[in-house]
Amino acid sequence: MKATAAQQEITEPAGPEPGRRTRGNGASYEHPAAFRIGVGITTIGVLLQLPMFYSARDMHYQLAGMPLTHEMTIGMALILLGIACTFYSLFPRRKLTGTSQRISITPLDDAPITSAHIALLAVIAVAITIDVMKPVAFAFLTPGAANEYGLRGPLHPHADAWPVGLYPLAGIGGTMIGSFLWGWLGDRIGRRASILLSAVIFIATSCCGTMPEFWMNLVTCFVMGLGVGGMLPITFTLLSETVPRRHRGWMMVLIGSDIAGAYIIVSWLSATWASPEHFGWRLLWLIGLPTGLILLLLNRWIPESPRFLLQQGRIHEAHAVMRRYGAHIVETESEPAVEQDPHGGSTRLFTRAFLGLSAAVVLLAVSIGTTQYGFQQWMPSNLQRLGFSETNASTLLRNAAILGFPFSVPVALLYGFWSSKKTVILVSAVMSAALAAFAILGDHVVDNRALLYVLLVIPVWGISILNSVLAAYTAEVYPTVIRARGSGLSAGATKAGGVFILATVVMAIAAPSVRATAALGVIPLTLAIVALIAFGPETRHRQLESIGSSRPTRLTTK
Repeated sequence: MKATAAQQEITEPAGPEPGRRTRGNGASYEHPAAFRIGVGITTIGVLLQLPMFYSARDMHYQLAGMPLTHEMTIGMALILLGIACTFYSLFPRRKLTGTSQRISITPLDDAPITSAHIALLAVIAVAITIDVMKPVAFAFLTPGAANEYGLRGPLHPHADAWPVGLYPLAGIGGTMIGSFLWGWLGDRIGRRASILLSAVIFIATSCCGTMPEFWMNLVTCFVMGLGVGGMLPITFTLLSETVPRRHRGWMMVLIGSDIAGAYIIVSWLSATWASPEHFGWRLLWLIGLPTGLILLLLNRWIPESPRFLLQQGRIHEAHAVMRRYGAHIVETESEPAVEQDPHGGSTRLFTRAFLGLSAAVVLLAVSIGTTQYGFQQWMPSNLQRLGFSETNASTLLRNAAILGFPFSVPVALLYGFWSSKKTVILVSAVMSAALAAFAILGDHVVDNRALLYVLLVIPVWGISILNSVLAAYTAEVYPTVIRARGSGLSAGATKAGGVFILATVVMAIAAPSVRATAALGVIPLTLAIVALIAFGPETRHRQLESIGSSRPTRLTTK
């Protein structure tokens, strides 16, 4: 692409910024050796937890009440040390400086799709699947955990014990805090560094599957939630800032449909290797070790966001990333005002320019959370209460997810080539109708198996694709300096909806029945549709910098 009179190509700096070891994907570490040491120590710490799990094979891998071994205690100390070492290696000492040059990102937005883009999409798809498998797992391991620890739940409503709802509440509470925390981290240490930190936490907290006491499960699952809550919004932020605008929308939604893929994988594992007849429910946590290591091995294909690098004034690294994706940095005289201020904070999300948009995002996110962690979370337990075996319930939900999965393609195409805003509203309306049907029918929905299958497909698959659509939409509508925080706000509000619904279950305010969980999802979803119609901008095929600057509220430049 040739530079115009208003756009002149910038001469690339002679070398990287002093003191930084940089690769072609924009990857840099303050302390590279500390990162490798942190990952190694964390992995060893988790491996020391496994002998006790294997020793319980004659007891169907049930560890409740068993004492901690010396190896497990040493392993836990190593895990804490490894996480601290990893964080130290990734957190930069330099503060935000911004860039004095008026940089245009248009060449990256107009670049053709290359093999580097395809590799990035494949790796991000893997990352999203690994991430989403963890909160999805709560729906399938809750019955097994309740039986092993003797907890009160839908299958044992009158048990004099702790409510099993505390288990997912601890995990989802962690994801809520993690979403906000990683939103800040993504704008502070970078998108790529935040993803790597999440991967290390995935490895560390796989030891949740070896905890013999229920309270230990709550603590480790809360920490796991911190990393899980941050991964999804950061990956979408990175995609939105790297993929050409003509393909950005549909690619993000299609990749995000792996949320449904994660549900298929977890439901399959629950019906096979993680079933009571094999390794049991704890396996759903233990797979965090190999999957986290796989994600770290794939990190060479995960670049740092060129937009983030430019905001940080790291021109050389931005050059390296953009060359990799077939583009060059050029200087322009007409960048939108919303991108000119290099300083930002979470409060900027609620200024006049973004208040209506943020309100719409939060409403839709809360509705997704109440449905995902209410209706979907308790559906396996409700099916068992209504006469299905544990294996049959998992199989039914797996089949529903498989049946709905192909519909992810037309939704992605609608989002990318028809209208992003209208697609979000359409999917929300279909979801609302299905949940209303469940709220009306209640437990009688199981009387007609064919109808049950049809209705289950929509919320089981639909909540995943709606989550994907919202994540993609949120990653497009905020400026670079607060984009990760905006995505974190969306993800955090989703988890806040989950915390609300799980807290009501724990306090026995609302029983997790089919009718109650469906009704709690319909109300905020309907309000979200109204808010989106009023405040949601259209993003299809538009440059990210122009989306924020086109709002009617007048923006001020610094």
